[in-house]
Amino acid sequence: MDIVKVTSELANIVRANSLSFIRVKEGVTEIEIGIPEPAVYGAVPTVPAAVIPTVAPAVAVASAPVQTASVGGNFVKSPIIGTFYAASSPDKPAFVKVGDKVEKGQVVCIVESMKLMNEITSEFSGTVGEICLKDGDAVEFDQKLIRID
Repeated sequence: MDIVKVTSELANIVRANSLSFIRVKEGVTEIEIGIPEPAVYGAVPTVPAAVIPTVAPAVAVASAPVQTASVGGNFVKSPIIGTFYAASSPDKPAFVKVGDKVEKGQVVCIVESMKLMNEITSEFSGTVGEICLKDGDAVEFDQKLIRID
């Protein structure tokens, strides 16, 4: 498989169909291409509006989507696809836990994407009502991360 040619063709499909991302898997090769939307979460580094190919080894991961109860409050959502982390490193305390007071602009978690640690800040002031994910969980674009009451 010519990865450059396949990536180019997939990028054309994404653009032509106004998709935010596409994922294709063949054997042990997996390609994901996404066109990020502008960041709206404060100090989150923005990724240039470009095609981002990723190749990862094929690993069977069976996980059900996280379901959150239909409870009021505001949700901090992920501006990118990646991996959720509640703390800056395994030996550090979590940025926030349920019951903590948070201020607008405060870092509440990290989403790792393409080996970059992106600090996610709250757009809301209030109390942490729910942390929707566990450390190491996969995160989709616009997925609910933390509920602020």
